[in-house]
Amino acid sequence: MSEKIKVKKTKEELLEILVVILLGVTAVFTAWASWIGSLHGGNQATNYTKSNNISADGNARWNEASQLLAQDMRLWDEISGLMIDLSFAQEINNDMEVQRINWVLEKLYADNVSQELEEAITWANEQEEYVSPFAMEGFIDSYYVDAASVLSESQMVIEQGQQDNRNGDAFGLVTVIYSLILFLIGIAGSFKSLTNKYILIVISITGIVLTTTYMMTIPLPTGFDIMAFFGK
Repeated sequence: MSEKIKVKKTKEELLEILVVILLGVTAVFTAWASWIGSLHGGNQATNYTKSNNISADGNARWNEASQLLAQDMRLWDEISGLMIDLSFAQEINNDMEVQRINWVLEKLYADNVSQELEEAITWANEQEEYVSPFAMEGFIDSYYVDAASVLSESQMVIEQGQQDNRNGDAFGLVTVIYSLILFLIGIAGSFKSLTNKYILIVISITGIVLTTTYMMTIPLPTGFDIMAFFGK
């Protein structure tokens, strides 16, 4: 009889040790998941703020490009009108007017016409029928290349922030599951029946393994370096 009691006590002692180990491991994993989730949340906020700043810069560049495009269109209207006047002056052999218009055109080209616009005008003049230089393929889009690049960067940053949000939510779910496992392990000791204790412990171990496996599939925060927190 004493041997059975001794065996029973030994099993209970082993279970108590196992419960303590499981509590410790689960507590560490819970703290880790909570910490990493908060880092993802911090990255999310940082990326959202960064994206807003980049987007504001991109929108400003887009507005500047639109203003430059409108300015160049007005400039082309002026140049086009002068070219019509030049053709008329040449037809009536008005040399003084031809010289004046050519002088004005030279000044406009030198002071206001960009290299890109000049190339587009050259292209337009080479066409058999009248066509605006802004009809040249890709010319209008070229005004917005810089702004589009900045706005594209903003979109990439906000997508990274959204991914951080999803990762943070995933770690939050892991934290909740670990908390439930801690509860199961905690109440395992309150049962007198070894069978009930075994059942709860098996469920808890299974939960720890599955949850930890899932947690390992969630990416760590961008630029995460645990040694950096120790000043190394």
